[in-house]
Amino acid sequence: MKILSAIIAICFATVVFAQQNNESVRINQLFNFDWKFKAGDIPDAKNIFFDDANWRKLDLPHDFQIEQPWDSTANRGRGFKTLGTGWYRKTFKADPAWKGKIILLDFEGIMLHGDVWVNGKKIGGTAYGYLGFEADIAALIKYDADNVVAVRAATDGGSRWYTGGGLFRDVHLVVKDTISIARHGIFITTPNISDKNAAVSVQVEVAGVKFKQYQLEIIAKIFSPEGKLVGETKTMAPQKYYLTSVEVPLPKLNVADPKLWSCETPDLYSAEVTLILNGKLIDKLTEKFGIRTVEFSKEFGFKLNGKKVFLKGVANHHDLGAVGAAAHETSIARMMDQLKAFGFNHIRTSHNPYSEAFFKLADEKGILVVDELYDKWGSIQAWAGSAAWNDIWFNNEKEWIKRDRNHPSVIMWSFGNELQFQEERWNFATGDGGVTTYRIMDVVAKRYDHTRKTTVAMYPARAGGIIRANPDFRIKENIVPPELSTVTEVASFNYTWEDYQEYLKHAPDMIIYQSEAVTNELAAPYFGMDRDKMVGLAYWGGIEYWGESQGWPRKGWNYSFFNHAMEPFPQAWLTKSIFTDEPLVHIGVVDNEGESKMWNDQVVGQKVISSHWNRQEGKKYNCYTYTNADEVELLVNGKSMGVQKNSADVKKRNTIYWKDIPFAAGTITAIARKGGKEVARHELQTTGKAVALKIETENTNWKADGMDLQYVKVYAVDSKGNKVPTATGEINFDVSGAATLIAVDNGDHSSNDLFSGNKKLLYKGFAMAILRSAQSAGNVRLKITGEGLKQAEQTLIIK
Repeated sequence: MKILSAIIAICFATVVFAQQNNESVRINQLFNFDWKFKAGDIPDAKNIFFDDANWRKLDLPHDFQIEQPWDSTANRGRGFKTLGTGWYRKTFKADPAWKGKIILLDFEGIMLHGDVWVNGKKIGGTAYGYLGFEADIAALIKYDADNVVAVRAATDGGSRWYTGGGLFRDVHLVVKDTISIARHGIFITTPNISDKNAAVSVQVEVAGVKFKQYQLEIIAKIFSPEGKLVGETKTMAPQKYYLTSVEVPLPKLNVADPKLWSCETPDLYSAEVTLILNGKLIDKLTEKFGIRTVEFSKEFGFKLNGKKVFLKGVANHHDLGAVGAAAHETSIARMMDQLKAFGFNHIRTSHNPYSEAFFKLADEKGILVVDELYDKWGSIQAWAGSAAWNDIWFNNEKEWIKRDRNHPSVIMWSFGNELQFQEERWNFATGDGGVTTYRIMDVVAKRYDHTRKTTVAMYPARAGGIIRANPDFRIKENIVPPELSTVTEVASFNYTWEDYQEYLKHAPDMIIYQSEAVTNELAAPYFGMDRDKMVGLAYWGGIEYWGESQGWPRKGWNYSFFNHAMEPFPQAWLTKSIFTDEPLVHIGVVDNEGESKMWNDQVVGQKVISSHWNRQEGKKYNCYTYTNADEVELLVNGKSMGVQKNSADVKKRNTIYWKDIPFAAGTITAIARKGGKEVARHELQTTGKAVALKIETENTNWKADGMDLQYVKVYAVDSKGNKVPTATGEINFDVSGAATLIAVDNGDHSSNDLFSGNKKLLYKGFAMAILRSAQSAGNVRLKITGEGLKQAEQTLIIK
């Protein structure tokens, strides 16, 4: 028995050692936990012995700007938040096993820009906070004492919208060999695809190789979406290379019966890349990718895997409602899920690279992305960087493309927004309306990714810079596309859909994409395009975002289909009626006519519409029914208000207007018919008085990783359980157990309340709590109370 026990112990030790040895090849540690934060610009906060004992403890990601008070005197473009500075500090211990290794701190971004110190020494920073950087800190590490990371983040700069502030994305600590796979060093393409076979090309950039003579083998194994090994390729790295890193193409390999990535089936393969030096494993990294083809043409617009796809999307800024710009993966996921539920398949990242979590989720959920780098080229106006654009654009573009090029969701690169004229505003004026700048950037893009087309979004102006305010704008001979749009591989136009056919007379080879469409034009930008031959469209501000407010007390853009809590406005069902084949009808009642104004040389605005039938006796209301059926009949308490046909006019299609509908308590019903047969119905019911609270949770697989969020939606309901959208009053959230309450919200874009604390006023009968899981499994107990309402209680499990 002693001999048997000894053998078992030796075997167990061998297995553990093998596991530890394998894991220690490359350490990639999430560095988000146990930071300290202090608002303000604090002298000496970078110093190692600075006293931060009274600083606030928090975990990343974090947006300090969303926590600041709303200020009606502050810049409305920046979300009525004052600009400022915040400091972060974190203490950690180093493992002696790291000695002799490269030790990297990898910041995915610092908003709006920032600098980093380790043990009092500056190690780097980012002048354009939407892109990250890494720095080797091995020479600064102390193995016999605590190490201190200090970060200064500032929000000053020329951005036109709300940016957020601070360590708003993930931070990682990476430990690897001196010879290793370089940053964003794996590049995977699928050059030839058929039903039975897909060719896969893998290129690996190896760092730390300058003038070294070694036997370094590079191996790439391809695993199917189910985790099965389906291919392997290998090669030897060159010796005595003259640069610090070398890009090594491996022999192509074939994958039989490939599962193609698409919006409906977002299947992802994995490439496991290993480096073997003189027979020893020294690095290993896994990268996910999709097998798919992307084609653009003036004949069909866009094809995915040989099938015509029309982009149906939104163009939004990067913030996420109550958490601000903090890039919580759960927040991004719920946004994408809601968009897909309403038929959207596309997001344009206006006007900067989004988080790595965003692209990971877009891959997993089948969202098509136009990936955008900048708002403007140049440093004179509307520039968000802390260094001159001329000095950093090349490294920005290189980092951006190498970071995102393996994502199958990314179908096109966009270098910027509204850049074809007013060169005097920038300091990179080429005298040709941005043509030369675009061509230079296109050469750089093709250096790092030859598989995608590139574009630049156009300001809604004509050739020669003729804008809408110019009386000559509508003269037919002036309806000529901007010069830059005729040069870009895809011609991206903000708005002006009604002129595309005229533009094509002057430049018939253009491939047209509507990079921004206005929501107040409803379905017209969609139906007004030649959807057989054009790429698609993205509705500007389809989701409410902070900043670019049209006036206090609104805290941001609110001409949208969804509020900032991702609750749909009635107009969202219009988008679903045009984006999906599902027969539907939805009633919207006009609360007020809203407003219409000129913004960015485009008419914008929105009527205020809601979907409830708790109205005032004796009054008449104007209504809309949104439908993709042939006709709709509207009834109040069973009495027909008439039947109306769906219009063929692109400016009215799928939107039927009903004037002066008399209110009577009970029901208002819309019946949609096609070919005389009912295909859909929607009914609003007058509810009773709110008597209780009802809880709805979203995350059915809440993970105990310290990062996962749970969105708890609370509704006031009547005695029959019907939601009461007119209910008001304050509610309290009592949370205990294995989670933290990080924000409370109600979707009111005009509220002066912040999102901290545990109290919130009901808005339209709704409030919401956002909880962050602990790093260990357990239960979370919720108790939600409100005066005059039966409380709601629920226990949630974190696994």
